[in-house]
Amino acid sequence: MPHPPRAHPSAFHGPAGQIVGLIEPHSEADPMALLIQFLVAFGNCAGRSAHFNVEADSHYSNLNVVLVGQTAKGRKGTSWGYIKRLFEQVDENWACDRIQDGLSTGEGLIWAVHDDGNAVDDKRLLVMESEFGKVLKVIARQANTLSPVVRQAWDSGDLRILTRSNPVKAIGAHISIIGHITARELLKNLTETELANGFANRFLWSRASRSKCLPEGGQLDLNSFNSSISLVREAVMRARDMGEVKRSEQARELWLKVYPALSVGSDSLSGAVISRAEAQTMRLALLYALVDQSGTIRVQHLRAALAVWNCEISARSIFGEGTGDKRADALVVALRTADQEGMTKTDIMNHFKRNLSADAIDSALQLLDEQGRVQSRSEQTGGRAAVRYFLVEQYKDELNEINEESLTIEVITPDMRQLLLEYGECNEDIDAMRPREARALLEYFESFNSIR
Repeated sequence: MPHPPRAHPSAFHGPAGQIVGLIEPHSEADPMALLIQFLVAFGNCAGRSAHFNVEADSHYSNLNVVLVGQTAKGRKGTSWGYIKRLFEQVDENWACDRIQDGLSTGEGLIWAVHDDGNAVDDKRLLVMESEFGKVLKVIARQANTLSPVVRQAWDSGDLRILTRSNPVKAIGAHISIIGHITARELLKNLTETELANGFANRFLWSRASRSKCLPEGGQLDLNSFNSSISLVREAVMRARDMGEVKRSEQARELWLKVYPALSVGSDSLSGAVISRAEAQTMRLALLYALVDQSGTIRVQHLRAALAVWNCEISARSIFGEGTGDKRADALVVALRTADQEGMTKTDIMNHFKRNLSADAIDSALQLLDEQGRVQSRSEQTGGRAAVRYFLVEQYKDELNEINEESLTIEVITPDMRQLLLEYGECNEDIDAMRPREARALLEYFESFNSIR
């Protein structure tokens, strides 16, 4: 798996960035892993008061994030250790009682914040799952209720399951989740169902890698945290007294510029994962404002959120441009191998050794056609005309001859590549982008300097 993209400096705005700056020289942990886990922990510790409104919906400061890396080399656990230690000093009761693990059922999650009987008074809950692969396996079991409850927790905080004879419920729960997983486990265990039903897009998926090699460990002086601890504690206390938080006029102008790019949809696997870009970005902006002890989301908070989101769409390199359908993805591989020769349905059936039915092949081809991944042409064979299928990105020249006007294919120009390199992207990540994704990234970066 490629290294994570470097974050724009705007991501490390304010006290959050200062804390990462204190830890980073003395740790092998990924700076973005430190940053995003700090923001998630802060948002949960602050509780369910500060929020921003989008039409009839209120968005609070709870976030879910999964760090994706290699087993130990990503230093995912190391990054959480420093953040947990800091918050033990900020709010000891919360750190001791409201950070838990063991996600297994929806009923269990509700019970941790339930209203029934001996109700739980503190509705804050940060679930820390160092082996998130186990959670995905549990969710895949038939009749498991965890996925819908996690979605309820992100959406409204009002949790209930009506199928039980003795249902439990919780109103106003403030639940955040941090998970750690390897890329292999993730792609193996995240099902098509959880991609389609919105479970995955209620998480930020962040690649984590080892930032440096420190054979003897770091030399972090815990006393250097003292001023930061006081600052974070003050910010948490102030956030608990806030209500609705709105954007400043400058932030609103910036939002109007970046919103179209954020709201562009995609039918790819990574597109399904990052399809809540607008809401996730604004929750991040809210957190930056709260850490700054600001009752207004200012332009610097939105810029910071956009910089984090730019790294979170590293989901693109985790999930790739798959469809979410295993048969369609296998067909893409086959068509890519066929290159400019393409494949007829008979070729496809033979390629899969007739283990795929005609209906399964038709279904996969239909999905790829809907996503604009394949084109076809008829060929005379002396009898019934055969239809030959081509992968669009592998057969540009031939397809342009067939329908030049409708198949105009964009490319990442040398000028676009140079700008992306200057903004910190690497050639490997640029090569993995689609042209419209490259344009969207450039719009994000350029928006950081568009309003002063």
